[in-house]
Amino acid sequence: MMRGTRLTRLACPVLVLFSVVGLCGCTGSTSENETGRVVVYTALDREFSEPILREYESESGVQVDAKYDVESTKTVGLTNAIIAEADRPRADLFWNNEILNTLRLHRLGLLEPFTPEHAEAIPEQYKADDGTWYGFAGRARVLIVNTDLVPESDRPTSIRDLADPRWKGQTAIAKPLFGTTASHAACLFEVWGESQAKRYFHDLKTNDVAILAGNKQVAQDVASGRFAFGMTDTDDAMVMIEQLGAPVTIVYPDQGEGGLGTLFIPNTLARIKGSPHPSAANDLASAIISPEVEAILAAGPSAQIPLIETTDASARVETPRTIKAMTVDFEAAAARWDEVAQFIREEFATQ
Repeated sequence: MMRGTRLTRLACPVLVLFSVVGLCGCTGSTSENETGRVVVYTALDREFSEPILREYESESGVQVDAKYDVESTKTVGLTNAIIAEADRPRADLFWNNEILNTLRLHRLGLLEPFTPEHAEAIPEQYKADDGTWYGFAGRARVLIVNTDLVPESDRPTSIRDLADPRWKGQTAIAKPLFGTTASHAACLFEVWGESQAKRYFHDLKTNDVAILAGNKQVAQDVASGRFAFGMTDTDDAMVMIEQLGAPVTIVYPDQGEGGLGTLFIPNTLARIKGSPHPSAANDLASAIISPEVEAILAAGPSAQIPLIETTDASARVETPRTIKAMTVDFEAAAARWDEVAQFIREEFATQ
């Protein structure tokens, strides 16, 4: 149960309320808990997720073995590892920084239902009907614009501006096979349909849009002036703005009447079917999917967006409550991923 609080300093530049008992999320001793170990595969950037896992380890006494992603492959590498280990799972939990690959695992039958303490406070669109995954702490897919290179009157307003010939060779995106960019691509195929989505990505290639290793690299290269603008996530953009004071601003794309809306993507947490430490995994899951952790991620450098209804934290970025959000069926988007991935590989084979 999550009761009682104290001040704990994490590896972020703010003081946050952290519950000694709450962070542990402990529900009682079992044979699995007595092993004192839990294994987490973590796609959220290590600089944001590791302090939370290390604090849980310190407070609970449970050893947390974390396997982190790398920027070049993002969630795909961890997802493929879970698939490869299906006969003898090593991971207990998959903390994904997006949703597409979590749903891929769901479709393969590799996830197991669980019920974290705050499950009822998560909106329906951010959790599985069968309890196999839960969403929390979202981010928005945005345009990051270099204000030295692009005057306010010329700033892009839509993701379609990446394909505008006036910006040929001056924009960038992360490779759309990994991470939130892959989720975004699948969502566009679902919302626009195959023909329109394929035309859009073909137009990006024709317009010499640079394909970089990850969203962080997009934000960094726009901030340095290498590109006029690019598509990234709010967490990477906010690091450039708040920590580095870079000459950049965020544009939330496709607003207004008839606009597609800005895509919001949650973190997701899932239990791996047949995981080796199920009880310890349940305890850690309740600690991660919690108002305390959402408040930390909202207040920290990643400026993530609280989704749990009981989280007492304000967002420093726009949220689905303040701007027009893209309406998308994530399950349907995930179902199209194989065809989307094949097209993306062929379209950007040389990049």
